[in-house]
Amino acid sequence: MQNQTADVTWQSEDVPVSTRFDDPYYSLENGLAETRHVFLAGNRLPERFGGSFRIAELGFGTGMNFLAAAQMWQAQGVCGQMRFTSFEAYPMARADMFRALSVYRETDLPVDRLIDMWSPEGGVFEFAPDIQLEVIIGDARNTVAQWQGHADAWFLDGFSPAKNPELWSEALLHDVASHTAPGGTFATYTAAGFVRRALGAAGFDVQRIAGYGRKRHMSCGVLRDPAQRATGW
Repeated sequence: MQNQTADVTWQSEDVPVSTRFDDPYYSLENGLAETRHVFLAGNRLPERFGGSFRIAELGFGTGMNFLAAAQMWQAQGVCGQMRFTSFEAYPMARADMFRALSVYRETDLPVDRLIDMWSPEGGVFEFAPDIQLEVIIGDARNTVAQWQGHADAWFLDGFSPAKNPELWSEALLHDVASHTAPGGTFATYTAAGFVRRALGAAGFDVQRIAGYGRKRHMSCGVLRDPAQRATGW
């Protein structure tokens, strides 16, 4: 899978759509607002930022989630180090990523910095003195299990479970839980019943909350204490 890049078409000129999964990479309404609602607020960020904070993600896509997290970290003036690890099977070509993010170059997102350093071969990138980005290329069903890290927050951002069920399997979500730090959290745009049940079985206390835009619901949760069930947020 090392040499496979994403096949992308375009909707309304600006929104990238995966040809392989027939699903847009982000909300047709406002991709940045969706990211901030689902993945940042869903993981209770930035209030949990500090020290050595690790975020892990299923599906790097356009890099939108990373950019939003990096911008928030820097805007908060956090004292510490953010390490962001993303697992991606079909990385975007640089030209497609540039086109997908061009509309956000006028925002406060550090888009140009990501484009300048991006390689679809993945690797470890020193994005800023206090921000490290790691992109691991390959099938997450293999790469997550082999990862040595433990995330404080997970962004579960695969394509629709109906179109990309491999990224929402019970085994993979169990691996996600196994690579979550004590008290760690997850957030995802999907509220599909089988996904919530699999996350619960893996060890998370799962909540269904209001989604973004036309999506009525999303899911978030916290890893249960092995000795005592978590009582809430």
